[in-house]
Amino acid sequence: MLHITNGDSAVEGIQDAGVVGDVLAWRDALHEGAVPADLSLDALREVRARSIADRGWAPYQELLEDFARRDATLEAFKDHDEVVLWFEHDLYDQLQLLQLLDWFAGRDAGSTTISLITVSEYLATLTTQRLLALFKDRRTVTPTELDLGRKVWTAFRSPDPTALETIMREGTPSLPFLGSALLRFLQQYPSVKNGLSLSEENALDVIGKGRGLLHEAFVASHHEREEHIFLGDVVFARYLEGLSRVERPLVLFEDGSVVVAPRNRGEEAGFWNRKAVLTDAGREVLAGKMDMVRLNGIHRWLGGVYLNGSGAVWRWDTSEQRLQYG
Repeated sequence: MLHITNGDSAVEGIQDAGVVGDVLAWRDALHEGAVPADLSLDALREVRARSIADRGWAPYQELLEDFARRDATLEAFKDHDEVVLWFEHDLYDQLQLLQLLDWFAGRDAGSTTISLITVSEYLATLTTQRLLALFKDRRTVTPTELDLGRKVWTAFRSPDPTALETIMREGTPSLPFLGSALLRFLQQYPSVKNGLSLSEENALDVIGKGRGLLHEAFVASHHEREEHIFLGDVVFARYLEGLSRVERPLVLFEDGSVVVAPRNRGEEAGFWNRKAVLTDAGREVLAGKMDMVRLNGIHRWLGGVYLNGSGAVWRWDTSEQRLQYG
């Protein structure tokens, strides 16, 4: 039996619960960086490794080798009588689940059963008893779920994001957590109001309200505001760097220096204990009087969409709950 889940903490929990089989961590924050269309799993792992390495989260070669081992384990799924997909309700997990459903949709599973466990709980926090109960209640993935996974994964990787918006509006009843995850992904587009993603706006807002110590700002802007937690602290740190390391910074350290995210574990303690403050430009953008994209440009991948430059780009209209180009 092969179990596939979101990361190392969940892997440890499943293993400690004594569930029979091998456990594979699907380590990839797919909401960050390029996930372009029409690439095989082999080709995509090189793109994903480069996207993550460019953010300073791990060395490229190390990532590439890790993805290669992961993908080889997946390719050998028919060595197992069953594959169990364990995923949570948040954006991070739902995108991973989409990738796997798309992959399995294109293959004959033969005598191997593909099973699914999806929960509105965080797997790494669950007790052994709860994990065993979830395992007992697992169910076989249906053709409808495989087809929907393929459809949404294709839309997620498309250079035109409107198909993803359409799917979100139509609903995803066979995958009940997917709709809210897609909405949250669309909210990562720059807003019509000020060119900030929702994560960026939340970060600036809490800092502007006095929660400037970075370890506090992360919790206040994400854990205290999000319905479903999906960001790691390293991603949040890069968001702040993106708001600071630009021509017109929106946020700086208290001493006036640029916020630069830590590139290794040795830098982390000093980083998270520092205080950030808004600049005048940051306050103007937060108030909707200036626009981040027009002020500093944007160079960001969201799935298969590349947002580039300081002109017209895809944006999210919060009041209308829809995408606009402009």
